[in-house]
Amino acid sequence: MAFEIKKQAKAYDVCIVGSGAGGGMAAKVLAEAGLKVAVLEAGPKYDPADPAQQTQLKWPYESPRRGANTTRPFGDFDAAYGGWEINGEPYTKKNGTQFDWFRSRMVGGRTNHWGRISLRFGPNDFKHYSLDGHGDDWPIGYDDVKPFYDRVDKMIGVFGSKEGIYNEPDGYFLPPPKPRLHELMIKQAGTKLGIPVIPSRLSILTRTVNKDRGACFFCSQCSRGCTVHADFSSSTVLIKPAMKSGNVDLYTGAMVREVLTDKTGKATGVSYVDKNDLQEYQLNARVVVLAASACESARLLLNSKSAAHKDGLANSSGVVGKYLHDSTGSSRSAFVPALMDRQRYNEDGVGGMHMYIPWWLDNKKLDFARGYHIEFGGGMNMPSYGFGFNLEGVQAKDPGRAGKAAGGYGPSLKNDYRRYYGATVGFAGRGEAIARADNYCEIDPNVVDKFGIPVLRFHYTWSEHEIKQAKHMQDTFEQIIHEMGGIPLNPRPGEEVMHGLENPGRIIHEVGTTRMGNDPKRSVVNKFNQAHDVKNVFVVDGGPFVSQADKNPTWTILALSLRASEYIVDELKKQNL
Repeated sequence: MAFEIKKQAKAYDVCIVGSGAGGGMAAKVLAEAGLKVAVLEAGPKYDPADPAQQTQLKWPYESPRRGANTTRPFGDFDAAYGGWEINGEPYTKKNGTQFDWFRSRMVGGRTNHWGRISLRFGPNDFKHYSLDGHGDDWPIGYDDVKPFYDRVDKMIGVFGSKEGIYNEPDGYFLPPPKPRLHELMIKQAGTKLGIPVIPSRLSILTRTVNKDRGACFFCSQCSRGCTVHADFSSSTVLIKPAMKSGNVDLYTGAMVREVLTDKTGKATGVSYVDKNDLQEYQLNARVVVLAASACESARLLLNSKSAAHKDGLANSSGVVGKYLHDSTGSSRSAFVPALMDRQRYNEDGVGGMHMYIPWWLDNKKLDFARGYHIEFGGGMNMPSYGFGFNLEGVQAKDPGRAGKAAGGYGPSLKNDYRRYYGATVGFAGRGEAIARADNYCEIDPNVVDKFGIPVLRFHYTWSEHEIKQAKHMQDTFEQIIHEMGGIPLNPRPGEEVMHGLENPGRIIHEVGTTRMGNDPKRSVVNKFNQAHDVKNVFVVDGGPFVSQADKNPTWTILALSLRASEYIVDELKKQNL
């Protein structure tokens, strides 16, 4: 008996695959314009205000896995259903590649648990080839995106401060929270070293912006999902209002297999496997918008082969999957004796840093091409379940502790914890890698997932620019630690481990697999995120990025999705799609 694909009776104006930053923004804009929209999400519904799903404000001992290993990469209470490894959904690697692919299967995707660091790309970030000769320039510039950044700021809310730094553009900011003590010490050290330390720019409401969302109450648990919707997650800030329009149908548990096309090669919809009954369904739409994440959208296009698209949909250039790149990352921690024996007080704040270090140097005077920013942590917030406090490691660095063994029991142990907790700081550099064609994902010809869908195979290496950048990060960390009077807790990572450079994919900022450009022979989509080969297919996740920046990509994904979605509305009105 032939395998039957079931067809959904309802046809849509637009089908959106993925409900994260790009997909959520597209759903909101298109639905509020009156279009009938289907949103397909591989995971379940999610609302952190739902008591059945709430993990915020729970005590560590309430973990269902108390006393055992965590079930989630960032802790049991983290608002991410997924991780770098998902049962039944493998991916493969070639030539010694160490790429790690994080996937979050839930409405809102990875925006439910991200750091909310909401930075605009600057004018230089769109034109790096013109500045340093590496990679390619974007076909658009900062002035093209600025109006959409402005609208995203006002729509979602972001706190920060006006600093007037050319390549770290200011926006429309809510008041930033006050710095914590360790952050003030880092700022003091940075001032002496000529390193700027400024208020963070996070999409967390320090005051209300509408009746649907409350202001942050400083529990410092944003990664658990916010019960008052004070932080930005696509699930609550974009998908939820889009659903209220009455123009959106949300399909959860829908694992999309491919984009369907007609004999002329035009997209007609998608096919997907319903995770509940494991049956395959077909959904028809006039326009298909891919927002499944850079790698997942590339996988869909490469798996969408037909007589008109023999190498995969929108891949006449052969570029789909190529130019994959993730942010660089290297870190260091230190013990700061001056932070010992402090009076106890609530230092929680928002779920993240209150200050950060933007890129401050001229790469023309350095031996690597691109910059990085520095995130840092510390303070006396509540310890997280699964992330222990290394009392012994700190005691070993205490100059006044010589000869006394670590540990113990009873009052002495408690006194040690009180003395040392809050006396450590951590630094993490997050930098830009150069996009290269030889970093890519492709379809593995021999492996399928549990739904029968061919999986991705990765090839990735760091260049000397990223390795030298990591060395510079470690140099900077040591300078700041020394200026604070601190003592590094661990040996400095050396050249043999690329100066602590994390595996690609670990920073979860992968972009570039469906790059934007004016030349259809060297790019996948045009400057409006529209596929060159198939005019009714758009990609609005991180895939179209020509290059990353020394910033997190989410704010730019949101701005470009807003821009592309309004273009779709205009093109449908003109009957061009």
